[in-house]
Amino acid sequence: MKKKLLFISAAAAVFMTAQPLFAASNEFSKRDIVAKALYPVSPLVAEKDSDALYPSVAGDFMVYGKRTGDTYNVVRVSKHSPQGSSYQIKAMSLINNDVNYGVAISDGSIGYVSNRVGPISAWMWQGQGEGHVAIGNMATYRGGIAPFHLNASADGQVWCFDTTFEKKRYSVMLNEFSKYPHPEMMGQQWRTYHSDHFRYKQGYKSTQTGTRNKLNPPALFVLSRKTNQLVLIPNAYDGAISPDGRRIVFVRETNGNFDLWMQDIDGSELIQLTSSKYGDFEPAWSPDGKQLLFISNRDAEGDVRKTSVYTLELANNSIRRLTNAKRATDGSPAWFDEHTVVFHSNRSLKKPQKDTQSGWNIWQVKLK
Repeated sequence: MKKKLLFISAAAAVFMTAQPLFAASNEFSKRDIVAKALYPVSPLVAEKDSDALYPSVAGDFMVYGKRTGDTYNVVRVSKHSPQGSSYQIKAMSLINNDVNYGVAISDGSIGYVSNRVGPISAWMWQGQGEGHVAIGNMATYRGGIAPFHLNASADGQVWCFDTTFEKKRYSVMLNEFSKYPHPEMMGQQWRTYHSDHFRYKQGYKSTQTGTRNKLNPPALFVLSRKTNQLVLIPNAYDGAISPDGRRIVFVRETNGNFDLWMQDIDGSELIQLTSSKYGDFEPAWSPDGKQLLFISNRDAEGDVRKTSVYTLELANNSIRRLTNAKRATDGSPAWFDEHTVVFHSNRSLKKPQKDTQSGWNIWQVKLK
């Protein structure tokens, strides 16, 4: 059964319903969380006195966020020398602004979000020279839409971002964008839209069915640069555009639980991909469009801080666990190459399977 999604402007909203097509299975259980790594894991980007997180990969480039002191930048490096020379999107001259949510484009362009012209808005540096292209429409500059969790197709023609329509939460999110949050929160931005999780505290409720969320659900916007059409998907966030720009995977919260959903950009073929009792977040496509990476706390009984990286085969809906450190918070996975996955984590550099630290580095897991 195909579901229609109407193309709309930023000021309008069209709501839709859908039903799950199938549920994902979990091939690992709690007893599989052991000290020995499932696959070889090693640090890829680890800089002293800086945090490196949210890697994005396209073509020959990797883009990631970097925090040094109170300064946020977006960095682009070559996949062939990730610790070599880099290009950074920094605050513009005479303007005090922050830059976040870096997105890699295959031609070397960089997507990012900045607060340089109003609240926050999405941009793309063109990969050379000084040109910066606006992503979205004027509602983003007037404050009608606050783009978070920016993502794009590999060629940069289709973009997505999410936002809240709740005024109090909107104001808090804008304030937090330009202020240094608790280190824990920097690496877990999927917690943005849940009333129990969006701020640091000592204990959290599990992300599982039945956990109450007092915040209204966010909306996901999809923008085609070719047609300038802006599509709204209600109760959705953390979107990922397929390499060919035809499909989108996103996170949807239902009764306290978070699952992955997928649909065609034209609004058809809406299906539910996962149906774990616990939470699945931060989806990312493989370059061939056949697999998804995501993080989950399904093997930690919904513990907010204990997340691991998984793959999902779209052809048969099989799920495989890739990382399994007991205490680590692994996040934001991306395909580095055919046999390597990168992700950020608070793992200890000396004891990555056992201990954690307050900062974040980018790690790699070798599948072969």
